[in-house]
Amino acid sequence: MSERAEWTEGRREAARVHAEALARAAATEAAAAGRVLAEFAATALAQGIKVQRLVARSDKGTGRYPTTVTGWYLRRDSSLGVDTEGGFYELRVAGGMLARFRPTELTPKPPPLVIGRGGRDGDVIDLKDLVALRLAAGDDWPTP
Repeated sequence: MSERAEWTEGRREAARVHAEALARAAATEAAAAGRVLAEFAATALAQGIKVQRLVARSDKGTGRYPTTVTGWYLRRDSSLGVDTEGGFYELRVAGGMLARFRPTELTPKPPPLVIGRGGRDGDVIDLKDLVALRLAAGDDWPTP
């Protein structure tokens, strides 16, 4: 094998190892965040915080669409939600005319431990802090 081919193969292997490490770290983070959200859902139910059918907004921000998810909004702008089992949802959909009349099926996403990571100042918050704020607010939380 030539020196260049060896170098290329070494870089390929290093990239594979790095990608595997990133995937393991993401899975570990999602599992920890999932436990936080499951505890939040149990506590919210125990405290009697009102459960509601969540509404998603279109990617363009021009419309609201009913979903099949029942739970609580996690952010005041109604962009994130949690179902009664602790599933995490980004409340954005493609939209369309038919979606206005039929509830949209959403799939839970792997939750992060930091909401808005990489965003602007004021948009970033630890999941534990956000959950604590949401629980403290009780039913006094804006809804769309």
